[in-house]
Amino acid sequence: MSAQTARLGVVILCHTALRRAAQLARFWLQADCPVVLHVDRSVSEADLQALKSDLGAHPLLRFSPRHRCDWGSWRLVLASQEASALLLKDFPSVGHVLLSSGSCLPLRPAAALLAHLDAHPETDFIESVSITHADWITGGLSEERFTLYFPFNWRRQRWLFDRCVDLQRKLELRRRIPAPLRPHMGSQWWCLTRATLDAILTDPNRTRYERYFRQNWIPDESYFQTLARLHAREIESRSLTLVKFDRHGRPNLFYDDHLQLLRRSDCFLARKIWPEAERLYSFFLSDQAKGLDPVTPEPAKIDRYFELAEKQRVEGRAGLYMQSRFPHADSATTKSAAPYSVFTGFEHVFQNFDYWLGQVTGARVHGHLFAPDAVHFHGGARVWHGAISNSAAIRDYNPRMFLTNLLWATRPERQCFLHGPGDVMDGTLSWFMATDTNAQISVIRGAWLLGLQDAPGSDAEKIARAGLLHRQEQDWVENLNSRHTLARVRIWSLAEFMQDPSARLSEIVREIAGEAALAAHGVPPLRAADGFEPFLARLRNQGLPAQVLKECQF
Repeated sequence: MSAQTARLGVVILCHTALRRAAQLARFWLQADCPVVLHVDRSVSEADLQALKSDLGAHPLLRFSPRHRCDWGSWRLVLASQEASALLLKDFPSVGHVLLSSGSCLPLRPAAALLAHLDAHPETDFIESVSITHADWITGGLSEERFTLYFPFNWRRQRWLFDRCVDLQRKLELRRRIPAPLRPHMGSQWWCLTRATLDAILTDPNRTRYERYFRQNWIPDESYFQTLARLHAREIESRSLTLVKFDRHGRPNLFYDDHLQLLRRSDCFLARKIWPEAERLYSFFLSDQAKGLDPVTPEPAKIDRYFELAEKQRVEGRAGLYMQSRFPHADSATTKSAAPYSVFTGFEHVFQNFDYWLGQVTGARVHGHLFAPDAVHFHGGARVWHGAISNSAAIRDYNPRMFLTNLLWATRPERQCFLHGPGDVMDGTLSWFMATDTNAQISVIRGAWLLGLQDAPGSDAEKIARAGLLHRQEQDWVENLNSRHTLARVRIWSLAEFMQDPSARLSEIVREIAGEAALAAHGVPPLRAADGFEPFLARLRNQGLPAQVLKECQF
């Protein structure tokens, strides 16, 4: 293709990483697309000459006058204007002009973009959103970008910038927006038709408009976006360049591990690419990219990935606690990584309850994870997944983090464990489980007395032990009955549970494994309760308070 039949011209604004800018220029030149490079004045003369030497002489290559382009400054608009004017003057056959930067990367072959533009010869591709609808603006200034004065640089003179804005607000100063302009904003990376761009550059009111926009904040995101609305015949309000911003308004960097993500984006270009992303440059600037299917660009397809990444960046992943992602106290994320079940008193009521539960549900059933002597992992293991030790001392340093680490390391396998008043009843742990939506907690109040019957020791020792266990159970149940509880909680007295133990147990297990598994295995046998009533009567007669006993008789 010769310069006389060129359909696309490319303006590249270069600031750093000039070797990458040279690669981009060669990419477009090989497709017979005229290229105008603007090299920032902050670049040394030696580096500029090295760039020119690297590219060599080419009939479709031009360099525009240089300006020092600070972030968000008017000179970015000026550099784009002059480079575009040079392109239109030297290459009269150009039908569209693409504005990109030295950190932009074509994601599809040049032929794909040329074909897309051929199919839309009169369409301007520029994100142009009215300020009344631009709710994505980050930085606190929307309409005021167009009505206040901004003589100070936001990055280098932040204090003066903020005080100047505060003063103008206090004095209620307002600039008048020149008629007939209607302020619009959007990405500075556009692709305009020759007719629209020429109309902007030759507008008889250009001097008046420029005088106004020079005082705006970040005019490179509003000048072309506003004037395109005056002159364009048909606007498709989106950029052909994929740009994603974080919650601070800074563009996300794309690295080598984003290769597959960028392939799925279906966009023509992407910004901002890390200069050292060798895989990205070698893939997209080579013939490998030609294997991509020709499809209509749909940048919204990958929005969900960035939304998820931003959510994880702010809130962390559910159940993951680490120094760089420790969730704040009122985080909306789930406290733990996976659903789990806690059983209080069931091992005293049923024979081999933990073994039976594992067979029916297929879940991993542990003993008392918070027993005073050690962590009773399934099968008596000393170390569990994630190098979690069964040491009680290590666990008790932070019981809540012990539980979250266990659940994270064993996801997605459901964990079940026994927990009761004889365990380490740490207040923060109890409250954590009570307010965790992943927790299923089932409690048989007073069932610990069944275990106390056969425990060693005198009746006096058992009475003292019963008083302690009763108080600890009361605290546990009080947390579970709080109006702030989010866990799935079931609480029965021992007497209530024993009225229909099969039905009560079935109700719990159905939530974990379903009806079929329960029907296949049945309900475990009850433990023998011979002598329990005389045992309770003896303790009562020796001074055990009646409130400890009232829920245990059946």
